Amino acid sequence: MDPIPSGEVVELLVALIRNACVNDGTPDSGGETRSCDTLIGYLGEPDRVFEPHPGRRSILYRVPGRVPGAPAVMLLGHTDVVPARADTWSVDPFAGERADGFVWGRGAVDMLDQTAAMAAVAKRFREGSVPPLPGDLLFLAVADEEAAGHLGAGWITRHHWDEVRCGYLITEIAAPALGGGSAPGIPVTVAEKGPMWRRLRAAGVSGHGSQPHGSRNALVPVADAVRRLAESPPPAEITLEWRRFVEAWDPPAPLAASLLDPDRIDAAVDELALDDPGFARWVHACTHLTISPNTLYGGVKANVVPDLAVAEVDVRVLPGQDEASVLDHMRKAIGPRLAEEVAIEAMVAAPAGSSPPEGPLWKAIGAAAGSVAGEGVRLLPTLIPVATDARFFRERGTIAYGVGAFDERVGFGDFLSMFHGDDERVSEVSLGMTARLYAETLERLGESLGGG
Repeated sequence: MDPIPSGEVVELLVALIRNACVNDGTPDSGGETRSCDTLIGYLGEPDRVFEPHPGRRSILYRVPGRVPGAPAVMLLGHTDVVPARADTWSVDPFAGERADGFVWGRGAVDMLDQTAAMAAVAKRFREGSVPPLPGDLLFLAVADEEAAGHLGAGWITRHHWDEVRCGYLITEIAAPALGGGSAPGIPVTVAEKGPMWRRLRAAGVSGHGSQPHGSRNALVPVADAVRRLAESPPPAEITLEWRRFVEAWDPPAPLAASLLDPDRIDAAVDELALDDPGFARWVHACTHLTISPNTLYGGVKANVVPDLAVAEVDVRVLPGQDEASVLDHMRKAIGPRLAEEVAIEAMVAAPAGSSPPEGPLWKAIGAAAGSVAGEGVRLLPTLIPVATDARFFRERGTIAYGVGAFDERVGFGDFLSMFHGDDERVSEVSLGMTARLYAETLERLGESLGGG
């Protein structure tokens, strides 16, 4: 395949950012139809349109393979983004501004950059400028990834699996290389923590706020439970997935030893945070059950005792942990008295998932990375602390990885801090590199799968 001009990917990314498909978690947000229209203008009419709720549209393109029965390969990107506050950014987060060799805007690294690069690669296959793969090539641009995929990949795989069935999948998260060992290492997402969000709920009795003595204020026990959770962090746990990452990364021996020791890793995180707080947060999240109380609702008015209070808690489990692990920790943290007053309810319950770092797609990514990023570059099998749409495919047996290619203008920790953060941006050079990585990966995977 001839190199894909980075400018072509840049223009598509800018358009996707400007569509402002902001998903605030409500069914009527998102508006992914706008970005579907942009992709249709670029790629032509899709082979399939999915729209389980008005405006929450996903589109599928299929390029038939040449060998009957060969496994299909999917490029999976999402088109929705999380909200952004303009007053905390250096630029308008939805202007798609180009400055200093970067494209700035919400979604620039999560994951409109990858979606744009995937579309550029899919276009070459659809036009026939490159030969088809042994199996079908699918490009699926989905809605609602930022709200657990209930109106996107989750819904599609549940209701239309036969149309999106694939043996291999490339998606998020992509991140810059990490230094260490003899050569830089490119993180390849092979595993992700499971979201097991919980809701804390308490009931009280409404009354006048001027007379609180003896009242049953629903907000007080929930607030107390939130405080106790924040003051009772779960202990570290070293999983096989984390061990694989550290051993492949190969940092200096003292740091490696600390990162693999559950008794020393918290101190290592504190030390890392002195120079790279973004990386330190990521290391902590990859080695702990994390519990983050993020919303608290209660009452209707300042002078009315609330009869209902609710807190929502972001809980992420490591591989090997389950709902029982979550409930056990939360009950111990809030204590037996509060456990009688505060109900713990499940909001989302998805286990951690992984794909083995081996096989045809893994080898194809490695070969392509060497071509794009330089000979000797290594792949780092990476556990990520967030959930992606890959989980819906992994649970059905698909081998799924997240990967991209980036220049050195933004470090790993700074890059991670952009996810759902301020001043999200990606270099224009990186967009071209990522498109090339996908193109060469597909070419090498096709050669590996063979079939004439």
